[in-house]
Amino acid sequence: MKNDMKEELILSLFRFKFRMTVVLLLLMMLLAACVYNAGRDSIDRSTVKNFSLDSLMGRWYEIARFDHNFERGMREVTADYRLQDDGMVEVINTGLRGDEVRQSIGRAKTTAEPGRLRVSFFWIFYSDYNILDMGEKGEWALIGSRSPRYLWILSRTPTLPDSTIDHIIDLAEKRGYNTENLIFDQP
Repeated sequence: MKNDMKEELILSLFRFKFRMTVVLLLLMMLLAACVYNAGRDSIDRSTVKNFSLDSLMGRWYEIARFDHNFERGMREVTADYRLQDDGMVEVINTGLRGDEVRQSIGRAKTTAEPGRLRVSFFWIFYSDYNILDMGEKGEWALIGSRSPRYLWILSRTPTLPDSTIDHIIDLAEKRGYNTENLIFDQP
């Protein structure tokens, strides 16, 4: 009888430890999800409503961006957009890393939401490309994505007046972006 009680006690302790381990793992996963999503919902990713794909076509100069690995160390970055016969948009990003010209060619497709494109530079993997705001005459654009880690200020000219840049930065901050980490690429 004592052995039965001893075995039952050991089994009960094992069950308790197992349940506690499961509960702790679930709590850790919940905490990780909360940390991962913290700040994600604070960014306003709404796109321009009166967007015409034609307004995106042509050459854009990168004025500023958040740091990310695929443009790290680059300067004099441009983006050229060309509408293709199949309705897709060819995207050619060009810049200098050191003295070497680097170029990435991708494709973009429109979505049901005006101002939101899906862009791919690698096979079938697409990312959101959100036109968050544009100048009245289409002279500049504020671009974001699903992630708060991506933000660009683009211009139709290689430079923008400081007052225009300040205005665009203010718009980005009102949307919840931390603009302190912008990297500027103006001469």
